[in-house]
Amino acid sequence: MKKFIIEREIPGIGAMSLTELCGAARASNGALAQLAPRIQWQHSYVAGDKTFCIYLADDESVIRDHAELSGIPVSTITEVSQVIDPTTANN
Repeated sequence: MKKFIIEREIPGIGAMSLTELCGAARASNGALAQLAPRIQWQHSYVAGDKTFCIYLADDESVIRDHAELSGIPVSTITEVSQVIDPTTANN
């Protein structure tokens, strides 16, 4: 599977309570179960009015299917071509 960053513009998400975020995660998990094994959610960052989600997926179309099933909008999908970190400097 390929790795993707999914940017979602969701006004007010940064101010949502843990209970509200749990509801969104449940909706996502339900869609993931329907689409398995073609997609996996690794984690998400909530920042301001956006989320940045890291997914493994066969392709962009399954990410869009997930958005439709879960009711969670997608603004941008970007495939990750490389991952670097501080240890990359040691190569």
